[in-house]
Amino acid sequence: MKILYIIASLAMFIKILVMPNTMAELSEMSIVEMVVEDTGVPNAVSGIIFRNRLYDTIFEVIVFTIAILGVGFLLSNEQPTTVVYQFTDQPSIVLARLGATITALVTTELAIRGHLSPGGGFAAGVAGGTAIGLIAITSSSQTMEKVYKRFSAATLEKVSVLLFIILAIATLTGIELPHGNLGYLISGGSIPLLNIIVALKVALGSWAAILLFVRYRGLF
Repeated sequence: MKILYIIASLAMFIKILVMPNTMAELSEMSIVEMVVEDTGVPNAVSGIIFRNRLYDTIFEVIVFTIAILGVGFLLSNEQPTTVVYQFTDQPSIVLARLGATITALVTTELAIRGHLSPGGGFAAGVAGGTAIGLIAITSSSQTMEKVYKRFSAATLEKVSVLLFIILAIATLTGIELPHGNLGYLISGGSIPLLNIIVALKVALGSWAAILLFVRYRGLF
């Protein structure tokens, strides 16, 4: 078997050296420019995620949703903890909440302008979850639970998933909003809306997971 592995490795090595590089023929044509022209957004990454490989992105959102549900399922049989580890000194609390405020502003920027500059829905959602986490380690768990229920965050998360799937399927079937002018805030068809919905879904899902870990484990 070792001889077969060696022969296969040598054959692959010779193929790399001998066979022509097919990508060299595309040197005059920028793939990034093609994606930007096709999607109508300067951020080619957002264009690829929410158009060229939107089918994969749908399942990424579904997998994230299942992961959040899995956290609740795994912790459902545990008893809530009576000890929650949080910042108690005032300087740490002030710095954490300042960081949460800055991160929340970054979240908004990444979600709204993610199709124009580096960023996007997933990055915005992670930033939003970070902001919520910083608030959670400086506030009482009861307060976080009340705020979560007051804004119906669990329902809003489920609605955001449904909206994303509906809008994504419409885009895949060829139903698109006008691309507008390249580089403007209102442009790129449905990509900006998909960015915002994903950011909302990831942030709310992170909030749900944070509350569960605080309730049952006392920390993240």
